[in-house]
This record gives sequence, structure tokens and C-alpha cells, in this order.
Amino acid sequence: MFSLQAEEISKRFQYEWIYRKLSIHLNLGESLAITGGNGSGKSTLIKNLSGAVPLTSGKLTFSQDGKALREDDWYQYLSIAAPYLEVPEEFTLQELLSFHFKFKKPYRGASSEDILKITYLQEHKDKQISQFSSGMKQRVKIGLAVFSDVPLVFLDEPTSNLDKKGIRWYQELVEEYLGDRIVIVATNEEREYAFCKQIISMEDYK
Repeated sequence: MFSLQAEEISKRFQYEWIYRKLSIHLNLGESLAITGGNGSGKSTLIKNLSGAVPLTSGKLTFSQDGKALREDDWYQYLSIAAPYLEVPEEFTLQELLSFHFKFKKPYRGASSEDILKITYLQEHKDKQISQFSSGMKQRVKIGLAVFSDVPLVFLDEPTSNLDKKGIRWYQELVEEYLGDRIVIVATNEEREYAFCKQIISMEDYK
């Protein structure tokens, strides 16, 4: 059983506190929405919880079967889709999938063809990512995050650049593939976090 525990974590940039003394405990099958106004620190918290950016204070623990994992190993247990994360644009989509799944196992043994079909990108598999629209790139990012066989999935503004059809696709994907994992969503859009059982507002931790 995998779990994430944050104990009174805080983050400060120079003299400004982004948030203070925030505690979270999540087990497999649980979901959390991080809400708050623009500039409130939602993305900063995602980066802190993923271990990408260090905390100012507090303690963050990833545990497997009750045993704390080494911080150097955390990346093996998580995936993330976010506007500020870029994918290698010189790759074709097929090359990107092959490259990505050298580092992560595919969820439920999904093949590249399965993922192409589910993301509705089969006909674009030989195109370079640089030729993709913003919506297509977003589907690629979400697909890579969801179909990585990891217990912890971070989604930062997941429906940005998606049209109505893309938003429905995202919602169906969440329902079908994320129910048995820890999912943390940073957003102000209820359509993106309606499935989350826990909700926090960044303004409560200033």
C-alpha cells in the first residue's frame, strides 16, 4: 500500500510565504483538489509534493507498505501533467511513447497502440510533436501521466487547451483509469476536480 504524507509543510520565496503549515495524508484510491485564485500557489504546492522543488519547512514522506521511501526514488512512484512541463518536440509521437516507456511501465500493460487509440491520436503517430496543436499536446501529456504505472498522479490544470469534447474525454479517462491511485489535481475548474473527495483552498494556508 502506497501513501503520501505531508506534515505542516510550508514554502517561502524570499520574504513571501506561499503557504504555511499544510498537512495532507492520502492513501491509494483517494483524491485531492488544490484550489485557489491565480498566483495563490497551487502549482508551487504540486511541485513541492512531487519533490521537484524543496520545502522551506515541514516533512514530506512517500511510504510503501508502511516503510518510508528514499527521496531519490520518489520519481519512480509518480507522474505529472502540467502546462509548464514540455515534451520533446523533435520526437514523433511514436518515438515519444517508446522513449517514455523505457522509464515507466505502462499501466495495465497498455501498448503504444492502445494509448494512441485512447488519446485519439493514431493518425498522428508519425508526426513530430512540434506540429501538434496545443490541445493535442495536452492530450499527449495527460495520456503519458495516466498510462504510467505509478500510484501517484499529479494533474495541474488538466483541461487547459482542451475543447468540450476533450474535457469529456478527460473526465472519462479519470473515471476509467485513476480510481485505484492517489490523484492530486490543482485547478479552479470544478469540471476538473468533481471526482475529488478532499478539497483544500490555498487561501486557507496563508
